[in-house]
Amino acid sequence: MPTQFAVEGNPLVTVDPGLYIWTIATFLVLAWALAKFAWKPLMKALDERQKVIAAAVDDARQAREQLERAQQDAGKLLAQARVDAEDLLTRGRADADRFRQELKDKAVAEAANIRKEAERAVQRETAKAIDQLRAEAVDLSVAIASKLIRREIKATDQDVLLTEALREIQGTKQ
Repeated sequence: MPTQFAVEGNPLVTVDPGLYIWTIATFLVLAWALAKFAWKPLMKALDERQKVIAAAVDDARQAREQLERAQQDAGKLLAQARVDAEDLLTRGRADADRFRQELKDKAVAEAANIRKEAERAVQRETAKAIDQLRAEAVDLSVAIASKLIRREIKATDQDVLLTEALREIQGTKQ
């Protein structure tokens, strides 16, 4: 017969050693069954889930780092583009100023050449007009002189007189 230790009045607190053994045996069989069929697959699933989460966290970290690098690169490219644009503007302005100065210099040189050429043309025309005036003055002088002496001078005489008159005029001019 089983030994029963009973607390008087309360059947729930009754100690039965056979019940303890069966309870412990049932607990051990249940713990073994859970460990084999539930705990290992559950732990395996949790480990796999932990690995997936760790991989996702690592991927997110790498993506964040790549994004930060891309943002830094984009910032550098933008800064370099600004510097290049400013450099292009500066060079464009300098080229425009240089071109403007070259055009101005060419215009000044061309104006000076035109003025010199005009001065030469005026000098040529003036010399031509003076020579023509001298020739007409000689012709008039010869005409007056021939009327005075009432004879006609021959062409050779006229040339000689003209040459002499020109020498005299040039001599008085100097």
